[in-house]
Amino acid sequence: MSLARADREPRSPAVPRATAVPAAARSAKRRQHLKSQVVAWAFVAPLVVYLAAFYVYPLYRNVDLSLHHYTVRSFVNGNAPFSGWDNFQTVFDDPTFWTAVRNTLVFTLVSIAFQYGAGLALAVFFSRRFRLSGLLRALFLIPWLLPLIVSSSTWAWMMNSESGLLNYALHFVGVGPVDWLTSPTWALTSVIIANIWIGIPFNLVILHSGLQNIPPELYEAAAIDGAGPWQRFRRVTFPLLRPVSAIVLLLGFVYTLKVFDLIWIMTKGGPGDASTTLATWSYRLGFGSLLPKFGPGAAVGNILIVIALAFGLLYIRVTRRQPA
Repeated sequence: MSLARADREPRSPAVPRATAVPAAARSAKRRQHLKSQVVAWAFVAPLVVYLAAFYVYPLYRNVDLSLHHYTVRSFVNGNAPFSGWDNFQTVFDDPTFWTAVRNTLVFTLVSIAFQYGAGLALAVFFSRRFRLSGLLRALFLIPWLLPLIVSSSTWAWMMNSESGLLNYALHFVGVGPVDWLTSPTWALTSVIIANIWIGIPFNLVILHSGLQNIPPELYEAAAIDGAGPWQRFRRVTFPLLRPVSAIVLLLGFVYTLKVFDLIWIMTKGGPGDASTTLATWSYRLGFGSLLPKFGPGAAVGNILIVIALAFGLLYIRVTRRQPA
């Protein structure tokens, strides 16, 4: 009976010795994954340190300046009293604010429109290969490669009211001299002209690269269907350049919005406030006088950051809605 009962009782399965092998493999896999994570963070760490030191900390300091009442003494020693939104209210109540906003919008939008239009026209022109096309494209890059202080100083010399090259050329066509940099009517126009000249090569390079990615077969098919040059541009070139154009316009907007050195070298935001933008006004408040206003100057800088961030988010939203 005991033997029969023993046969009827279920026997526990024997534990194979091979189960230790998967456990060891999983442990080795975890160690390999941890090692890869450490290596990845080691490569990322320099970038994180760079962003924290040169972007996050300056941004934090700018916000801190705009929310405290800093003087020269407290800027060095610290312990500035908290002022909340008083600095922003001071900026909004200043009559220069709306003048700077208007000049910034005019300077940015007009510059971008002409830079993009001229850059696109030149990109389409150079998309047709011909003799010396490479040399001519290289020459068009000169304004972009020159140091900005050199370009600004050159335009300031050319637009000098008394000895400038532009007035000298106008004299030969019977036009009187123009006070390019000292007239409230012409000061903003002068810096816009110089900024357009500097920004055209950037648009040319990026848009020309975008044109190279358009398959030539599309133009051949459009020509077979009877499309003329303008129709091929409107139906083929421009729609396929839309993603590249969006990037060019966004980068151009952010760059033009914060242009400071060109305007400061040519007109210093004058005469009066005729060519004052938010960027030059921020510098003038913070460092342009013997009694600097660090708080209001930082507040104007934060307004510029918010405007640029808003357009960046708008660009991301628009590109996400576009079909792939």
